[in-house]
Amino acid sequence: MDMPGPYVMGIDYGTESCRVAIFDLVGTPVSIAATTYATTHPRPGWAEQSPDDWYLALQSSARRAMNQAGISGDEVAGISYDATTMTVVAMDREGNHLRPAIMWMDVRATEQAARALTTDHWARLYNGGGTMPATAEWYPFKAAWLREHEPETYRNAYRLVDAPEWVTFKLTGEWTVNINSAAQRMYYNRDRGGWPVEFYEHIGCGDVFDKIPERVLDLGERVGGLTPRAAEDLGLPVGTPVAQGPADAWAGQVGLGVVNPGKMALITGSSHVLSGQSAHSVHGPGFFGSYTDGVVPGQYTVEGGQVSTGSVMKWFKDNFARDLVSAADRTGANVYDVLNAESSHIPVGSDGLIVNEYFQGNRTPYTDSKARGIIWGLSLAHGPAHVYHAIQEGICYGSAHILREMSRAGFQVTELVAAGGMTKSRSLLQMHADVTGIPITLTRVGDAVALGSSMCAAVGAGFYDNLQEAAAGMVHEVDQLVPDLQRHLDYSFYLDAYCAGYPALSDQIHKIVDHEAVRA
Repeated sequence: MDMPGPYVMGIDYGTESCRVAIFDLVGTPVSIAATTYATTHPRPGWAEQSPDDWYLALQSSARRAMNQAGISGDEVAGISYDATTMTVVAMDREGNHLRPAIMWMDVRATEQAARALTTDHWARLYNGGGTMPATAEWYPFKAAWLREHEPETYRNAYRLVDAPEWVTFKLTGEWTVNINSAAQRMYYNRDRGGWPVEFYEHIGCGDVFDKIPERVLDLGERVGGLTPRAAEDLGLPVGTPVAQGPADAWAGQVGLGVVNPGKMALITGSSHVLSGQSAHSVHGPGFFGSYTDGVVPGQYTVEGGQVSTGSVMKWFKDNFARDLVSAADRTGANVYDVLNAESSHIPVGSDGLIVNEYFQGNRTPYTDSKARGIIWGLSLAHGPAHVYHAIQEGICYGSAHILREMSRAGFQVTELVAAGGMTKSRSLLQMHADVTGIPITLTRVGDAVALGSSMCAAVGAGFYDNLQEAAAGMVHEVDQLVPDLQRHLDYSFYLDAYCAGYPALSDQIHKIVDHEAVRA
């Protein structure tokens, strides 16, 4: 370890693992360690995790990251964190969870979300300017579901919080709400006076405000210091400054330097999030936002997202490529690199095969928790490589579809800045550029989520005044992928077909989902 300190620590709670990263103050990664945990699916559309697993993963990752860095705890000048959202945790007064966490991808609260359509409250502006259904993923609908289906748990919950707030309490003993979750998943709007109490009452959980912490903090704002218990578990000094962190996708946006109007972050992983900043409020069908102060005070955040992207690729790998997985394990190869090589000869459009990647519902542009995936155009000429290639194309079509809707509302995107697991595949990133027709920039640190949390830590520890200053000092662009204009034109036909596919089948898909729900 020859880089001079001080250092900051970023904790990233993703869907599949807790990663802990150490960075210096110019954004150079020093070490990173990850520990996985499991997701259970008790029923179709449900997803849960154990907060006990989260904490054990944090201990393991933090200790290993510090050991890899070869630094002492005194050299870590600040900590921040991110976690998935809306992953709802019911907690007692001591901070113990009362049931497994209801994960962000969980769509059990479909009935509660449908109630949002029966009010014209201003909160609905965040859902496509009031034109789109609300998603069952978001906080008030899960709170209402819990109140109705698990009343004892709801009644006994001292706090019902998003996962970042679980982290806040575990590190500092403080109860807060981060502005990112509040604005972007809980309908909080400072321009409109804060919490939409009447909207929550209409949904069926107007009393939940007794369970929501009162302090709403901006990203990077200092929360407090590390508690003795947390300090011992992480191997750091008591009182180490802890700064308010965001949801994981927006930590990625920060870590990509998308903190001013213009660029848009493309956060890849199990799901996709597209998120960018606007100088003024903008609303329209097919996307979420714009959220007041959601990332940067005085700005508005526009968002689109795909529920299932990398998770669909993983589904294919786990279920239909076991021979390749075994071979890759024997040789030490990355199985996704092998799959990419196996499908590299497949042409644009996958010989007429199209996949709509809505395996766990659709976030935007339909906001349809009953949506399910479609694989269509199959012929006897198609093989596994076609299906895998078509899944990748479907992921790209989904991003392009969202960008189309934003453009129609007047939010123009001229550059994407990418982060996450898919940045490891240049061919897949190039496919994104070719399908969307928009250049994709890469930054020096591919793990933008961990960097974004570390940037919040640097602000909270006083090394930078705000996130814009931290971005200027810690984010460095290194490469750009330019769209192939001919391939972009070739893809336009298949993109149009993709966009038309789900609306044509949605009624039948809903009938099947409803039928299966009754059987369960």
